[in-house]
Amino acid sequence: MSAEEESASLAPQIQNSPNTATSKVTIYDIAHAAGVNASTVSRALGKKGRTAPRTQKLIEDIATELGYRVNPFARALPTGRTYLLGLIVGNVVDPSFLDVIRCAESTATAHGYNLILVGTPEAPEKEIATIQRIKGGVDGLILADPLMCDDQLREMSRDTPLVVIDRQTEGIPCVVPDVKKGVREAIRGLRENGHRKVAFVSGARDSWMSTRIGAEVQDACEWSGMEAIGIPSREPTVEGGRLTARNVVASGATAVLTCNDLLAIGLMQELQAASITVPDRMSIVGFGDAVGSVYTTPQLTTVRWNRGQTGTNAINLLVEILDASGTPARAVHLDTEVVIRGSIGRQNNAPSWLEVEAHD
Repeated sequence: MSAEEESASLAPQIQNSPNTATSKVTIYDIAHAAGVNASTVSRALGKKGRTAPRTQKLIEDIATELGYRVNPFARALPTGRTYLLGLIVGNVVDPSFLDVIRCAESTATAHGYNLILVGTPEAPEKEIATIQRIKGGVDGLILADPLMCDDQLREMSRDTPLVVIDRQTEGIPCVVPDVKKGVREAIRGLRENGHRKVAFVSGARDSWMSTRIGAEVQDACEWSGMEAIGIPSREPTVEGGRLTARNVVASGATAVLTCNDLLAIGLMQELQAASITVPDRMSIVGFGDAVGSVYTTPQLTTVRWNRGQTGTNAINLLVEILDASGTPARAVHLDTEVVIRGSIGRQNNAPSWLEVEAHD
C-alpha cells in the first residue's frame, strides 16, 4: 500500500481522533491517527531524514490534515533546544545583507530551524549587551562583522555556539571573503587607468573587514608603486560617504576605494552635487556589490563575492556545531572579483576642488 493510500485509509481515524475539534492538535493526535509512536512523530516533524520516507510523508500529510502547528517552546522541553537561530547585524537596512539574510533563512528552514534577525548599534559594548539579551532564547548565533575583540568573542563562544561572517578569529568558525584577491584586482585596474594616488575610506573603527581591506589597499598600492591615503568615515552609511567627500578631494587622490558600497554611493552623490564628475574627475570603487550599486549614475564598480553563499555556509557551520557533526573552528573562504561598471575611468585632470578646507 502506498503512503497516499495509507493516508486515505486513515481519514476516519483523523476525523474521530481526540482533541482535534475542540483543542490544539498535539503529536499524540498525529501518532494515534498514523498508528505510530509519538516519538516517531516528533522525529519526523523535528528534522527531516530521521524517519523512513514513507513514514515521513504519512506523518506530514496527517499533520497538515489536522492543522498541526509546531510549538518551538514545547519542542525545547525534552531536547533543550528552541530550534531558533539568531543572526545579528550592525545595520539591518544595509542592502549588502539582503542575500545573506535570505539564504540564511531558507537554509535554516531546510534544517528545521527558524531564524531571528536582530540589529545592534555599531559599538562593541552595545553588541555584547544585545547578545547577552537574546542568547538564552536561541540555540546558536551568527554574528556579522562583530566589533568586539577576539578575546570577547572566544569568551562568548564558550557557552553559546557561534559562527561569524566577514570576520576571522582564531578558534571561531567563520565565513569570510578573500579580501586580498578582490582588492588587488581593483588596485591593478586603477593603475592601468593611470591613477597613482588612491584614497581608502574606512568604516567602523573596530570592524575587522574595514581594517583588513585597508591593509590590503596599502599593500597593493605599495606593490604597484602607488600612494594610498586612509580617510576615516563617521559612519559606514550613505550619509557617512557624503561627509567624506571634502576630505577625499583635499587628499589629492584621483581614485577612491571604500570599505562598503553605501559609503561609495554617498561619496558619489556628494561629489556630483559639487560638479565633480564620476569617473571623469574621480574614480570610485565600492565593496560588497550591494543591491543599490547598479542604480547609481554611473553604475558603481565594486568588489563582489557570493553574499548568499555567505548566509548558507554560516547556517551549515552552525548546524554542524549543534549536531556535533563537523569541525567547529573551520573557516570557509569565498572568492572575490571586481565587477567593472561605469564609476572608474582613466585619470584626466585632478579635481579643482582641492582648495577647500577638509572637514575637522
